[in-house]
Amino acid sequence: MLVVLASASPARLAVLRAAGIDPVVEVADLDEDGLLAGMPDATAGEKVTALASAKATAVAERIGATHPDAVVIGCDSMLLIDGTLVGKPHTAEVARARWAEMAGGKGDLYTGHAVLRLVDGVVAAAAAEHAVTAVRFAEPTPAELDAYLGTGEPLAVAGSFTIDGLGGWFVEGLDGDPSNVIGLSLPLTRRLLAQVGVRVTDLWRA
Repeated sequence: MLVVLASASPARLAVLRAAGIDPVVEVADLDEDGLLAGMPDATAGEKVTALASAKATAVAERIGATHPDAVVIGCDSMLLIDGTLVGKPHTAEVARARWAEMAGGKGDLYTGHAVLRLVDGVVAAAAAEHAVTAVRFAEPTPAELDAYLGTGEPLAVAGSFTIDGLGGWFVEGLDGDPSNVIGLSLPLTRRLLAQVGVRVTDLWRA
């Protein structure tokens, strides 16, 4: 059975590959800001789950004819810090401001997950949920933060940090699933696969 990852994230791809699955990557063309603007009263969990579901659905609709028997996995991550839900900073200035809030404190990394089961090119089953992992941040020195921002890494990731890259030097600890912080919770994905009738062990490479 083909596994399709509806995400451009190299970190999510690496998580799946390390866990025995070699997915095909199909990136969804989604207006994330527009979708979020349409649900201003939703919780953080509802927002990331809606984004993940929209990504998975868009990809499933696109590949149904060419990959009629497949599992599509969509994910979206955001950080809840001081009551504000934030995604990728995109610029060094925004990332610096985020770190000014995060340093020495805590945040909750939310990742929405959606799993769709395609049979004969149509969605036969779907499951979606979100996971939350608490993150305890270190306090990088000004020189360390300048160096980190200069790498460009924090500009393209939710919350302006990673734990599987250079950002791991500036994270004191986690309370919850580490793979969720990387961008794809293995325990949650396994449960969602089971809900659509797929055993994760059947997806492992030979």
